[in-house]
Amino acid sequence: MEMPEVIVPNPHLLQSDHLLKYILETSVHPREPQILKELRDTTAAVDTRSPIALDPHSGQLVGMLLKMLNPNRALEIGITAIDPKVEWYEVGLPFIKKAGVEHKIDFIHSIALPVLDDLLFQGGNEGSFDFAFVDADKNNYGNYHERLMKLVRIGGVIVYDNVLWGGTVASPDGDGVPDHMKEIMAMAIEFNGRIAGDDRVEICVAPVGDGLTICRRIS
Repeated sequence: MEMPEVIVPNPHLLQSDHLLKYILETSVHPREPQILKELRDTTAAVDTRSPIALDPHSGQLVGMLLKMLNPNRALEIGITAIDPKVEWYEVGLPFIKKAGVEHKIDFIHSIALPVLDDLLFQGGNEGSFDFAFVDADKNNYGNYHERLMKLVRIGGVIVYDNVLWGGTVASPDGDGVPDHMKEIMAMAIEFNGRIAGDDRVEICVAPVGDGLTICRRIS
């Protein structure tokens, strides 16, 4: 007889503001570059979406991944590299210039799917990227994934943001979920299930910020 899986409850993870404050104050904020703090403060002042923007803890994790990978080519879908709203890029541009990395970024003012399709159509780009980060329209996460599986090399890493959508993914029936969050909740649940069943990648869902799914392409 197969025994049911035992879930050991964790009373702190993602539930304790005091624990999050402890992590931020001991490990994140002391090491966060000042220019990133300034960028976060500026974003919060001008962008009403900032509560779901990449938080400093998640940023630290992504930064660690990038340092370990040391990528030559990277894709970012949403705001910094490919985005239909140039005004978000312009918010960050002074900080990009201040950090001296403007020459490393080729911002494309466009929705992302045609750009990815064009990269594949051009030839020579398949398997040429080491890393990709996606924080864009959630209804296209599955479409982005299929294209990135061609563009990112085997051994490369793809990171998706907002995969837990405020924790609502644990309530698939929608009980207690605000109406304005239900549509993306359903998209996140569908995408998470799709990634979980994709044997072309190894995955880890990191419960930081609004949830990051880290995929390592293996085939």
